[in-house]
Formats: sequence, structure tokens, C-alpha cells
Amino acid sequence: MWTGRIKSFRDAFRGLWYTIRTQQNAQIHLIITAFALSFGAYVGLTATEWCLAFVAVALVLGAEGLNTAIEELTDLVSPDYHPLAGRAKDVAAGGVLVCAICAAIIGVIIFGPHVAALFHP
Repeated sequence: MWTGRIKSFRDAFRGLWYTIRTQQNAQIHLIITAFALSFGAYVGLTATEWCLAFVAVALVLGAEGLNTAIEELTDLVSPDYHPLAGRAKDVAAGGVLVCAICAAIIGVIIFGPHVAALFHP
């Protein structure tokens, strides 16, 4: 029973690592995440702000993982160019873009007052 569960987690971490290692946008998202979380620690986010920040991070990284899966699967089933394959990839990338824009808006809402407080104590 536990062997199957442990294998599932190992597979999931392998997929996460593949995404981080091979997808430049995922790497950019992680750099922004590290900066945001470090800045959050510096300014002392509230528990609610931390929760919202982590939800935003999870949303973007999760969407990036799904986008990577869709791209890989599309390349498998359609190695040659096909308009529908291209559309599937574009739609998946658009989903990541929506998540990233929402995360940025959440970031502005969370961090805006903290940044303002640094300049106007």
C-alpha cells in the first residue's frame, strides 16, 4: 500500500523537477517566487497575506506544470505541425498567462501597502 503511494510522490517530484529543469518560464516563475517570498519575510506579511501569496504561487506553478504536460503530450501525438496541436499549446499557455496575471495582481494588492510603507514611514 505505502509503496504505491511513495512511488506516486516520487513520480510527481520527478515531473516537477522536469518542469523546472526544462521550462524557462517555470524558472522565471521560481525566481519571482523566491523574491516575493523573501520580500514577504522582510516586511512581515500577515498570515492571511502569506496564504494568498502561496495560493498565487501554487496557481502559477501548477498551471505551468499542466502546460508542460499538455505540450509534451501534444508533441507525442502530433510530431508534425498541425493547427489543432498548435491551438492546444496556445490555449494551455494562455491559461498560464491568466494565472500569472492574477498572481501579479494579488502581489500588487499584498505588497503594495508594504512597499508604500517603506517609502512613507
